Amino acid sequence: MARMTCKCGEILSNVLVPNDVQLRVYTDEEWDAIIQSNSMDSLAIPFPKYDIWRCYKCERIYVCDWEYGKVIKTFILEED
Repeated sequence: MARMTCKCGEILSNVLVPNDVQLRVYTDEEWDAIIQSNSMDSLAIPFPKYDIWRCYKCERIYVCDWEYGKVIKTFILEED
């Protein structure tokens, strides 16, 4: 379990399961490898390479690589 502070000041955490912070996002290549393995058992599906977190207050998106213990990309919404 992890937690971090969003740039807006909100505390984000994935302690609660399920939660609205952590998103499961697979690249097309990752998903294709899962499908090709013919193993759709929910226990056999690997976690995605990166962890995607969304702040429920400001809606920033963080791409995290917890293997290295850091956020590698941050995205913020723009008004049109």
